[in-house]
Amino acid sequence: MTLRGRLTTAFLVVVLGPVLLGSFFVGMTVATVSRDRTVERLDHAATTVRTAIGAMCRQLQAAADAVTVLPEADRRPAADQLVTRGLASEIRIGASDPGGQRDCQAPATGGSVTAIVARARQGQVTVAAAQALDAGFVARLAATCGAEITLLAGDSPGAGPALSSESAAVSRAVAAALPGDVTARGHHYLRAVPVEPGQPLPLVVSVRQSNSVGLYALLLAGVVLVAGMAMIVARWLARSTTRPLEELALAVAKVADGELGTRVPVGRDDELGRLAGTFNRMTRELQAYVQALTASRDQLRGHLAILGDTLSSTHDLHRILQVILQTALSATGARAGVVLLIDPGDGRLVARCAEGLTGRWDVPEAELPALRVPLGTGILGAVAAGGEPRRGRCGPDGGTLDEPACRTYVAVPICAPATVGDPLVPGDTLISGRPATLGVLALYDRLGSDGFDDADLLTLRTFAGQAGVAVHNVRMHEEAQRLSLTDPLTGLWNYRYLRESLRREVERASRFGRMLTVLVLDLDHFKDVNDTYGHAAGDTVLREFARRIRIGLREVDVAFRQGGEEFVVLLPETDAYGGVIVAERLGAAVREIPVPIDPRRQDAATGQPVDRVAISVSIGIAVYPEHGPTAQQVLDAADDALYAAKNAGRDTYRLAESAPVPAPTVTEPVVSAGVPEGHFDHAAGPDVVPPGTPGGPQPPRQARGR
Repeated sequence: MTLRGRLTTAFLVVVLGPVLLGSFFVGMTVATVSRDRTVERLDHAATTVRTAIGAMCRQLQAAADAVTVLPEADRRPAADQLVTRGLASEIRIGASDPGGQRDCQAPATGGSVTAIVARARQGQVTVAAAQALDAGFVARLAATCGAEITLLAGDSPGAGPALSSESAAVSRAVAAALPGDVTARGHHYLRAVPVEPGQPLPLVVSVRQSNSVGLYALLLAGVVLVAGMAMIVARWLARSTTRPLEELALAVAKVADGELGTRVPVGRDDELGRLAGTFNRMTRELQAYVQALTASRDQLRGHLAILGDTLSSTHDLHRILQVILQTALSATGARAGVVLLIDPGDGRLVARCAEGLTGRWDVPEAELPALRVPLGTGILGAVAAGGEPRRGRCGPDGGTLDEPACRTYVAVPICAPATVGDPLVPGDTLISGRPATLGVLALYDRLGSDGFDDADLLTLRTFAGQAGVAVHNVRMHEEAQRLSLTDPLTGLWNYRYLRESLRREVERASRFGRMLTVLVLDLDHFKDVNDTYGHAAGDTVLREFARRIRIGLREVDVAFRQGGEEFVVLLPETDAYGGVIVAERLGAAVREIPVPIDPRRQDAATGQPVDRVAISVSIGIAVYPEHGPTAQQVLDAADDALYAAKNAGRDTYRLAESAPVPAPTVTEPVVSAGVPEGHFDHAAGPDVVPPGTPGGPQPPRQARGR
């Protein structure tokens, strides 16, 4: 058989075989699924019938019980009322049962069934609630369960139908069903529901079989149509496939005979056409491909250098390092790599991003910072400490415990140019003129080669240089951002950061239902310090005041310099009582120890040298949300309380609310001679007084002085 005949036969087998097999299984599946669904419908209908009749029996029992418990004179009116409401078709009191009725609790077998009854006894009185069975009852029951219902004339097999929702001919066939079995009769599936307590009726449920003849005819027509189309397509595919192969075989025979100039005609743009084109180019362009590959490699290095320059201008350090590492891996063909940066805190190398590492270095990205290498330890530590690149082979164990396992490696330092005045570069680096080492870039196990060569080392040093510029730029950006948010004199956060922090803390307190206390502090008579001792002494006082504020706060508390001699402190999750404690502690810390200044300063009045200056502070306290629903309103309330403290004599604190707050150290107010209410009493502690109480109404905001 020729190749064309084999292709045609194979195509027909491949296409028609699954089609025929699939059609057979579809037919079998349809029949099985149809019967299974019918059985499920019968099961569901039988369960629904039992439930419905059981509910009716419980309803009749409830009606009989309700009549039984009534006095004798009220029983008949109540029974008539229950019948009128449709809870029973008949309620008999003390009468014998007519024939054809079955008790819900203990149904008797045999005989026809005309009604179901539930009984209740009270002494010598028996009450029976009955529900008559008719065609309407059977129709309602059939609508409830979703199947046809046939009520049998008796319990014995073969008993005829008494009532049925089916036609007369179908109901006679249905009546012959056996209890508990699913039976197929004609186009119906049947199941008998046996008599049992709570279900006294001999019933048969039936559903009609689905007709699958149309589906089978459709499947057969589809198979015939697919077979005809498959034969036509198979002949066309075989012919169009074998002709180019014949031409290619002839050309190969000529080339084998030495005719290297033979060319295969390329008539189509498909796999065979591309095969012919490749055959034509194979011997002619092999050397050109090698030259082009070398040129492409040099061009790739140039593009990577440009890419590094572009990346160095961004500030997403993690993304930059990932791009640099992945590009270095692609350029050198290395299996794995890692970028480590020196942590300024402990002076050790910290892994920042990695690819393809194994052993204990194979950790999730979030756990990379836990991988630390001391400077001078192992290959990575030696490169970082000495600032010189290294490449070579590892020992039989594949490396030390402080670095990734590998066979070969190349590692270069990540350096930044030493710039005069750069705050991020150590001073000794500037003196030596050597670039500052910021970290290490290392690659492991070059694929397809025994080790890394000088070209790989040169390429990696280029990437490391770009990484150094990127790291340095990001750190410079972070330092500039930090300086833009801090006060250069005191080192505290500035007014710009205060607005954002206060808004954020108010939102957090509102979201979690917490409190936030705001303190506004102002140095008393600070202008006199500047006028008397000079602005240099004033700067010294401000720096020392800021230092004492930081000492007196928790880690979660935040201090700001709002401007001039005014400061703000945010106390998260702190109420007014806690704010008073902090205000007292800060006031005492400022008052009790004078601030050292230059001893060459002289008092303007006495002309004597002054080496210390006594200062005090006034503090306003406000609490969110008690004193304002927004950040600005809370800050304004604390500022108003500060003015109240200054009007009360300075060196004190005030709350923004008019209600008094309990003192933290005493239970009763302490008033001493010469100490105004709310003043910092060193011996007895603070006595908290509402703002404005001792001095009457506060003056307008624009008229208050400090």
